Amino acid sequence: MTLIDTIDLPLSAPVNLRDLGGIPVSGGSVRPGVAIRADDLSIVDLETASSLVADGLTTIIDLRSVDEVEFTGRGPIGSLPVTYHHVPFMASIGDAGAEIHDQTKYGSMYVRMLDAAAPRIVQALAIIAYAPGAVAFHCAAGQDRTGVLAASLLLALGAEPEAIVADYVRTGENSDAIMRRLEPTIGRLMAKFGLDLDEAARAATRSEFSPEPIRGLLAHLGAGGTDPLVALREAGLTDGLIARLRERAVA
Repeated sequence: MTLIDTIDLPLSAPVNLRDLGGIPVSGGSVRPGVAIRADDLSIVDLETASSLVADGLTTIIDLRSVDEVEFTGRGPIGSLPVTYHHVPFMASIGDAGAEIHDQTKYGSMYVRMLDAAAPRIVQALAIIAYAPGAVAFHCAAGQDRTGVLAASLLLALGAEPEAIVADYVRTGENSDAIMRRLEPTIGRLMAKFGLDLDEAARAATRSEFSPEPIRGLLAHLGAGGTDPLVALREAGLTDGLIARLRERAVA
């Protein structure tokens, strides 16, 4: 039994869900209906979950930590014919540390995350490459862990840095709605680790949503003119997998 069985958590439609289709990449653009990034899909209402499946969703990659998954389970979408993969990018939500209170400092968190989770990023890319139908990947907000995977996928497909940044900053339009949606779930879990969701929300919205975290990650990956995929290649990303991703995802 998960905690969602014993406490009343509100279910709602995602507020930060978008298809990566149309983003320019080498040789074309991302094909719609292949890769969808989202905020927490474990707390979607059944109507939304059913609509996503009817529209072609076949696979979910859940990037949340074990404690987050134990808190909510899979929710209503778990009752539908969708393949589920738990691929945590953090061992615990507490790993976010004090940086969670200052969005301009998320860049260093993203660098650490990619370095530590590189094998799991490759695993997620392989799932996207070979799954039939649409694959949705999500964390809690659909911003940080989801943003790192979206950037990794787009880099593998040959996107330019500014196209990756443009996708990342679209989350800023949804920040207030994201925080309201997360308060009953991630807010309670963050409190266990001495983190304050309200303080994080204020820090993230104190000024215009910053593109610098994802720019910092991209600069780190391409420092000195190196291949930005080198860390992922060292973790198992092959030319064959990249070719398969391109075959499936580039129109």
